Amino acid sequence: MSNPAEVPNNRSAQPLAGKTVLITGGARRLGKAFSLACAAAGADVILTYTRSPAEARDTVAVIQSMGRGAWALDADFSDAGQSSRVIARAVEIRPLYGLVNNAAIFEPLRMQDTSLESWDEHLRINLTAPFLLSQAFAAARSPEEKGRIVNILDWRALRPGRDHFPYTISKAALAALTHALALALAPGIAVNGLALGAVLPPAGSDFDPRLIEKVPARRWAEIHEVEDALLFLLTGPEYITGEIIHVDGGRHLV
Repeated sequence: MSNPAEVPNNRSAQPLAGKTVLITGGARRLGKAFSLACAAAGADVILTYTRSPAEARDTVAVIQSMGRGAWALDADFSDAGQSSRVIARAVEIRPLYGLVNNAAIFEPLRMQDTSLESWDEHLRINLTAPFLLSQAFAAARSPEEKGRIVNILDWRALRPGRDHFPYTISKAALAALTHALALALAPGIAVNGLALGAVLPPAGSDFDPRLIEKVPARRWAEIHEVEDALLFLLTGPEYITGEIIHVDGGRHLV
């Protein structure tokens, strides 16, 4: 083992400089925050979008104004064929260092109200797409290349309940996939997850104080806290793999 005094300090204000990160659903809301955070850390960013081309163009323009490369790819992750082709399209632009599986659907369905169509759609977008993307990401790399995958989860994944039934099940399965991929893709690719809590209200909604009544931290997350956690998993120790970090103010504990 190396003497700690002899280990070089590789920390940098731009730890992702010279690297390219693919962020699914990276055009809007939390995905946009992830895209901009990676760019601020020095990365070139390839983002995907489905129904938000104008927002994708805006996010790309902001990243380019920061002096980074940025590209947007349209992709409908409910179509497994499109999911399988995204990595190939991305590596035609730049070799990838990181993959952030962020794109997801989040419908407030109870078990009794979940149709087979809704069930299948949640699984295709929230679970099958991350699997296909991760599989292709690994296949596109040589064995000696290092890389990172971060799956965006939810505190509900570890504490399934009655609400958001197909979403919760798909995220619970994604947590299991995170652990399995960490084993399958070691040692070259570190695979971890971020399980988020109250960060942004659902689209079209306000910050409802009832949503944080059971959060021990008694507040919503600050966007920078989630960004910092993502950057830690993309740039921190390679020895961390198979972990799921909760950024939820302790919500998963109660």
